[in-house]
Amino acid sequence: MRAVLVDEHGPASIARVGEVAAPVRLMSEVLVDVHAAGINPIDVKTRAGRGAAAGIQRFPWVGGFDLAGTVAEAAYEMHELQPGDAVFGMANPARGWGSFAERVAASSISLARKPASLTWAEAAAVPLAALTAWDAVVRIARAHSGQRILVHAGAGGVGHFAVQLARYFGARVIATASEANLDFLRDLGADEVVDHERQRFEEVVAKVDVVIDLVGDVHDDTGSRSLDVLRAGGLYVNVPTGSWPGYPEACAAAGLRSTGVRVEPDGANLGIVGRLIEAGDVRVRIDAIHPMEDAVAAFERVESGRARGKVVLAIR
Repeated sequence: MRAVLVDEHGPASIARVGEVAAPVRLMSEVLVDVHAAGINPIDVKTRAGRGAAAGIQRFPWVGGFDLAGTVAEAAYEMHELQPGDAVFGMANPARGWGSFAERVAASSISLARKPASLTWAEAAAVPLAALTAWDAVVRIARAHSGQRILVHAGAGGVGHFAVQLARYFGARVIATASEANLDFLRDLGADEVVDHERQRFEEVVAKVDVVIDLVGDVHDDTGSRSLDVLRAGGLYVNVPTGSWPGYPEACAAAGLRSTGVRVEPDGANLGIVGRLIEAGDVRVRIDAIHPMEDAVAAFERVESGRARGKVVLAIR
């Protein structure tokens, strides 16, 4: 089968399309013929030797978590997902078979039925980003009416889901983004928007209950400045792994609560997100769709940090 391969850690330019053996599923896995695969920051970090790179056991390696496709082989005869069913969910690239390939073996509990209203590309844009947002907004922040939540990088893959979920559960949502994305955020339901390139958010935002930080403190001081806008005892949620290693100590010193986010494949909650999408309560934003042969440009777009929504590979 064809797949996007890397033969070593390095920049986007090392990615190539080549032939690899088709995956062999384990007893609890489903074989899926992949139609589209979403690209996430963790994918490009891992390819570069960061992120989940320690989990790569051999090269050439096929990356990718997010997928949408049709079931080729069920986990077992009576499983609810049967050949021909349209699904979306997450693969496990640590096994060597990620979603940037024509076929993947995925855990049966990591998949859900694809919302009929979504294209393959739209469905592939959902899983990891939406589940990350769900974990931060619903499980950790417990978004509810009367709560004020600040979402940094609200126009990105995770951010645009976080804004919508927080709004759906009744919170008042403040989101930061570049000027070009402010109207997009308003359209998603953000109550207040801040142009982070022209304003220091701490000068116009105060006493929020929760900060969902999708930026951190590596490239600038967004993370540390976020502590200034939290109310006493407020909650700081750090999302990108490694984006601010010192946040637990900084938050504790300021009398604030803090936590990170570690997302696991979750077909059940993905199914809930799918129903919210079908009901029109959550929308999926595609920044760009690239053919598999154009994977280098797709990776570079994700790494630019300028994507509005998700970047997707069209596999077939």
